[in-house]
Amino acid sequence: MRAGKLRAEVGIAPRVVGVAQVREREIELAGTRSPAIESGPAAAEAAVFVHGNPGSSADWRDLAGRVGEFSRALALDMPGFGGCRAPRDFDFRPEGFSEFLGDALDLLGVERAHIVVHDLGGPFSWPLITARPELVSSVAMINTGMLSGRRWHTMARLWRTPLVGEAVQLATPRRLFMRGLQAGDGRPLPDEFVGRMGRDYDRHTRRAVLAIYRAADVPYPAASRWRATLSSLDLPSLIVWGEKDPFVPPRAIEHLRSAFPSAEVVRLSGSGHFPFADDPEGTAAAVVPFLQAQLERAAV
Repeated sequence: MRAGKLRAEVGIAPRVVGVAQVREREIELAGTRSPAIESGPAAAEAAVFVHGNPGSSADWRDLAGRVGEFSRALALDMPGFGGCRAPRDFDFRPEGFSEFLGDALDLLGVERAHIVVHDLGGPFSWPLITARPELVSSVAMINTGMLSGRRWHTMARLWRTPLVGEAVQLATPRRLFMRGLQAGDGRPLPDEFVGRMGRDYDRHTRRAVLAIYRAADVPYPAASRWRATLSSLDLPSLIVWGEKDPFVPPRAIEHLRSAFPSAEVVRLSGSGHFPFADDPEGTAAAVVPFLQAQLERAAV
């Protein structure tokens, strides 16, 4: 475990979301500071929410508040995203993010985690689960993948190309980026969500995005090993899928099912890539009972 420390809540009054209060705090770890949110009682067992690209802990504020009614719930900004600057020597492979996440959970006193992932939050978490299976008891997946597809989506291929990726980032003004979040024919995303994403997509995050996509090929060399280990663990699992996703194809569900054979699949017909934003009620109706059932089972 890397040395790290907790910082007191940063002077921001708790906000009430759903039922439970959502508290804001900060952790220091691996040479950087990561804003985090937390809800519910202090406990060694927690629902842990892992965002993707682009994203931050703020993506999970609604769900964390709902889950905090019956469990500890927490989320943090991963390096390069939100308010967490990536350390100079950070490993942008999935394994690097996984190590950061595991060290953060150790620092926060989490001994048993029920992980909820979105987008790249899945690949950020798979190495952690396979390396420390005693830590993770269940997994809920929202429009994520195994990095086992045949090719990246169009924008990812541009980001991966030297010079071209830099040019694309420079040529993408914030307004165009925000419009791109609304791609596809799913439900419109809330203005507040799109505005926050636009503000967070600064030069630090743009650099991190290039580094992430250049550090991981598809299929990713470790993906088959993750899939084999995860399949043997066969953790209680849930797949929630926005069917209008323009970025991750539906065949990713089958890749996930090969790693999580017992996974229940809930399809949200009108949602896009961000179901927790465009259909918070539908997403909560799937995720919250799943987590509640896992926590009740663990308590028996």
